[in-house]
Amino acid sequence: MTASDAKADLHFYLQSARDALLWKLEGLSEYDSRRPLTPTGTNLLGLVKHAASVELGYLGDTFGRPSGEPTPWLEDGAEPNADMWATADESREQIVELYRRAWAHADATIDALALDTIGRVPWWPSGRDEVTLHHAVVRVIADTHRHAGHADILRELMDGAVGMNKGNTSMVTGDAAWWEEYRSRLERAAQEADRNA
Repeated sequence: MTASDAKADLHFYLQSARDALLWKLEGLSEYDSRRPLTPTGTNLLGLVKHAASVELGYLGDTFGRPSGEPTPWLEDGAEPNADMWATADESREQIVELYRRAWAHADATIDALALDTIGRVPWWPSGRDEVTLHHAVVRVIADTHRHAGHADILRELMDGAVGMNKGNTSMVTGDAAWWEEYRSRLERAAQEADRNA
């Protein structure tokens, strides 16, 4: 495999995660795009804001390629977890456009540097802060896919929309009755296993 093939593979999986994450916002109200749906406050727009921050950090600052994008939620003294939710003053369009600019900046870093280029992660401990571009890209892919999975579950809880995109739900075909029976069967199996434990 050539370096360009490896970069193309990495980019494909990174872009598919990016696209899946943004698709989860489509058709939602401002409220639904940002409302917390877990006890820890996980919300769709916050996941996008976080993903943008991750790309700007790992695929920008780490390799001496700062984007110039203001990220006050990451500065010293910022509120904890401020990158995981959007304030009322931060519009969905602002966060989505920030994410798209972060993609472009990250993609430019990937294109410009060899995969074995060494960078330094500013927020890692000194002496253990070196990382290759390859490692950083894999880390960002893993993080983005993880959050796309979170987003998939959040969106399913809201309105039943599932999958990577409109054309690829990755789900077996079944109507509402089939899914209800399937879920009931899983519940019965869980209860039986618990009784037998």
